[in-house]
Amino acid sequence: MPTLVLHTHIHAPRQRVFDLSRSVDLHQISTQQTNERVVDGVMSGLMYLNDWATWEAKHFGITQTLTSKITEYTPYESFTDVMVQGAFKAFTHDHIFELTDDSQTYMTDVFTYSSPFGFIGKFADQIFLKSYMRKFITKRNVILKQYAESNLWKLVLPNEDLKENMFS
Repeated sequence: MPTLVLHTHIHAPRQRVFDLSRSVDLHQISTQQTNERVVDGVMSGLMYLNDWATWEAKHFGITQTLTSKITEYTPYESFTDVMVQGAFKAFTHDHIFELTDDSQTYMTDVFTYSSPFGFIGKFADQIFLKSYMRKFITKRNVILKQYAESNLWKLVLPNEDLKENMFS
């Protein structure tokens, strides 16, 4: 099973990065290149333990659906989403958030997947799928970083702005 590990240093508080990472709204913004949209489950806002969503997107010219569920959840530190149904044979996506010495966030994605179709799927992994998935997650993280490091985060986490003002 191929595993991708990506690291992103984000100049923003860990809670904000954690919340943006589980935002259905930001996910849809960050995956516009595949016309990804939620069609069932949690339709907007933040996802929590045992929440699930079904996504529809166009990959390789084919419209596909995929349902994932949050199966592990430790606030501000990590969460894991797992494919329940979709084009992969299986996948697990661990999201890990570490606080750096300068009170910023070091985000790590560990994406492990298994392609369908046996030998043909393994061949596809080597030829293009692993590279495609790395680019897909990297693009998502670039947009997440842009939102977290600017005031754009307020567009998808408006209630968080109210919390920050309450504790300031």
